[in-house]
Amino acid sequence: MIAASPDYTDLHTPKKRNILLAKTHIISIVSILALLLPLGAAAGADEAATQLDPARLEADQVLIGDIVLEKQDVFDLSNPKENNALFRLANRLHIISKDSVIEKQLLFKPGDLYSKRLADETARILRSNRYFYDVSITPKNRRDGTVDLHINTRDVWTLKPGFSYSRKGGENKSSVNLEELNLLGRGQQITFERSSDVDRDSSMFEFRDRHIGNHWTSVRLRVADNSDGNSHLLSVVRPFYALDTRWAAGGHVLDEDRQESLYQLGEKAAEYRHEQRYYSAFGGWSAGLRDGWVRRYTAGVIYDDNQFSEVIGGTLPAAIPADRKLVYPFFGVEILEDRFETTHNRDQIERTEDFLTGTRLLATLGWSDESFGADRDALLYSLSASRSFGNLAKSVVLLSVNASGRVERGDVANALLSVDARYYKQQSEKRTFFASVSATHGQDLDLDNPVELGGDSGLRGYPLRYQSGDSKLLLTLEQRYFTDWYPFRLFRVGGAVFADLGRTWGRDPLGGESFRWLSDVGIGLRFAGTRTGSRSMVHFDIAFPLNGDESIDEVQILLESKRSF
Repeated sequence: MIAASPDYTDLHTPKKRNILLAKTHIISIVSILALLLPLGAAAGADEAATQLDPARLEADQVLIGDIVLEKQDVFDLSNPKENNALFRLANRLHIISKDSVIEKQLLFKPGDLYSKRLADETARILRSNRYFYDVSITPKNRRDGTVDLHINTRDVWTLKPGFSYSRKGGENKSSVNLEELNLLGRGQQITFERSSDVDRDSSMFEFRDRHIGNHWTSVRLRVADNSDGNSHLLSVVRPFYALDTRWAAGGHVLDEDRQESLYQLGEKAAEYRHEQRYYSAFGGWSAGLRDGWVRRYTAGVIYDDNQFSEVIGGTLPAAIPADRKLVYPFFGVEILEDRFETTHNRDQIERTEDFLTGTRLLATLGWSDESFGADRDALLYSLSASRSFGNLAKSVVLLSVNASGRVERGDVANALLSVDARYYKQQSEKRTFFASVSATHGQDLDLDNPVELGGDSGLRGYPLRYQSGDSKLLLTLEQRYFTDWYPFRLFRVGGAVFADLGRTWGRDPLGGESFRWLSDVGIGLRFAGTRTGSRSMVHFDIAFPLNGDESIDEVQILLESKRSF
């Protein structure tokens, strides 16, 4: 439709001229609005496209259109706080992850029906890689029965030459290493390390690739030359990598020779030599995800030979465990509920955290027989169960139970039952109250498998391996603070006030004295790196032991790396 032009020929009176000017102004305004309305509608449509409802997309059976990779480098140069010469140089030197590294981990492809479950699971898989700081998957641009999926990843700096030092339980550990977590952007890991701790000095080389070629098969090779022996490990596994995976297979080879020590009051009191050869092969099958549950079955064979002897030229009394040679086929069942939650500021600082909050049950049985080459007939069992109670957004308890052991000649041997409960109470965006209870009960334990408690196992005010027995209980209370302090845009800072209470029961392998209940209080700082591939968090704690023997320092200083807050 073409609008008629105004007639300017009859303008003899002011009244007619005013009427005509008013009409002209109205026509102009209407014309401008007519031009702007489509733009406004388009802008609104574009805005709505970034807020698509996943449930509606699934109900409408929308297909996946384009998969768009939005790869961010280590530093965001569009942010003035990160746009400086050093960070620009880091981005130029860093090789960003290849498209193929991301694409071969996707559980969907163009043309598939959109599934929020698969998008969420894919994000969890990608976030499990140490070369990504964070990952999100967002549906955008719905059109003609399709929707695009935008995969946003942020790389971290993966080449880590350096020196590390830690102190816990009154003992020091140091290492010099060169590690690359994402070799040439291909997702492969190579590590060279020289380390020294209370147990041994070690020179180690390790190679890992979670995806050989374009497959889900992973390989791990580790070779270590230690001051007390050596270690060789080779693992090739195609795991149950997703909930709907139908089969798995793999094997492990471990050949290790090392010197071990038993402790009393945090000091080495006895020693022995341990030579282990461990070989395993397995296969697994599953019907996949059905009605929110997964059932997996695994069968295989294990050769586990442990030989113990006196340390040649040893300086401590010898305490030598009995040799064990177990050769057995095994069968396992896993039942897993598809229920996960994503949150922040629980065990990490301002980082996406994935929690399995559904039920998980795992049971494995094996039979070792002298006719297979074993040194005894034995039934071997392993059982575990976990689930959550509550809601991570408010308060939740994460409960896990584990049991393992052997049955030999009708008696239980090396039996362990452990219960672990973790409680999180979200008080605000920056404060979380945390409590944990960990209990372990053992029966007729092997000498090389004592139950120990000390500065390296949660009792922060005491030396490492301070008490030993066959059972223990540990209670931890911690008020956690998550700050907005972001020094140099390189690491985030948190803090904690804590108290620990614990004790051991039963037979100490060396007959050491038990001090019954031990307790400590303390404060600490947490430093979480945001630009490197380390998932560990640096802990700096000052702990004050409240009882124990007179040799304990009144203040314990701990500097260590842990996987969580």
